[in-house]
Amino acid sequence: MAESAEDHEADLDAFLDKFRGPQRYEGAFSPETWEQEFDKIPMFMKKAPSEIDPEQHPDLACLQSIVFDEEQTLEEQATAYKNEGNDYFKEKDYKKAVISYTEGLKKKCNDQELNAVLHTNRAAAQFYLGNYRSALNDAVAARKLKPNHFKAILRGALCHMELRHFAEAMIWCEEGLRINPKEKKLLETRTKADRLKRTEERDLRKAKLQEKREGSQKEVLLKAIKDRNIKLSPLSSVDDSVMSAGLAKISLDGFSSESAIGAKVCLDENGNLTWPVLFLYPEHGQTDLISAFHEESRFIDHLMIMFEELPPWDVEKKYIPSELELYYEDEEKEEIYQIDTQTTLLQVLQHQRYFIKAGTPTFLVLVKLAPFSKNYLSRKKIHRLK
Repeated sequence: MAESAEDHEADLDAFLDKFRGPQRYEGAFSPETWEQEFDKIPMFMKKAPSEIDPEQHPDLACLQSIVFDEEQTLEEQATAYKNEGNDYFKEKDYKKAVISYTEGLKKKCNDQELNAVLHTNRAAAQFYLGNYRSALNDAVAARKLKPNHFKAILRGALCHMELRHFAEAMIWCEEGLRINPKEKKLLETRTKADRLKRTEERDLRKAKLQEKREGSQKEVLLKAIKDRNIKLSPLSSVDDSVMSAGLAKISLDGFSSESAIGAKVCLDENGNLTWPVLFLYPEHGQTDLISAFHEESRFIDHLMIMFEELPPWDVEKKYIPSELELYYEDEEKEEIYQIDTQTTLLQVLQHQRYFIKAGTPTFLVLVKLAPFSKNYLSRKKIHRLK
């Protein structure tokens, strides 16, 4: 018996020696990467992969084949996709939830209640993705299958709100409240939709009134311009008789009282026009804007004020009012007209060859006898304004 006990003890030591070395049992986790390896087990995965490769995830592929077994009925398969979508929805992975619900709808099972739920759930996922039109389409589809589907009505009302369809939102809220009169979300949404609808209607009335008022003012302004025989834009023909007749063709459709720089021609209470007037200094690439140039004011009066102090770009100090000349270009004939600085703005605007572009009369300012001026004018045919 003693020998037998010794032999038994020796056998036990030999068995235990197998586990005392660096060797590991087959398939054991690595001490360094055990967390990553643990996460590959389907039961313990924190997040399923977006695409399942059978070679990389054989266990997961096997489970999926069981869940979506083609031998299951269409209703069972659609239900499985619905449940999968719900899990994604709980994880706030709304894109994957939409995909799952869509797969469920693709099964086209005969359970209309289930299909209505799939549409409603997909509407919720689309809503949280900001796809309000798609969400609304799903809510409508759900109600076609089940008109009194409360969640579909609630979701549709919220979609209409996001799309600023306030009247429609109120209708959906009313339909939902007939089913559940105490639903807080619908009550709040109906109140908000009613308030915003009233605000929108009020703003629309104001806009129409303002548009009508501006149209009336524009008509009066246009008449004042026509009465002065001022031309607002160049005509295609250079024939003077055609241009004179063309003034009568000017209509509100193409007329804007606002200039390119935001200033406007205005008719004051005494029936006088004031214009935004732009002065160009081609020698220096500079400009000046007089936002309200009275039509009866003389050019020299403005030049005296503008150059009371010499501008910083006039390093040669030669822009003295008495030494300045004014011109405007006739682009149709490629000619230039010199303006007497003692004339008024109205006298210039009434000239047969002057056309106002973009609501802003524009003039060139040059220094008399300066080298740049001589060179600039040498390339033009010059007329003196009469």
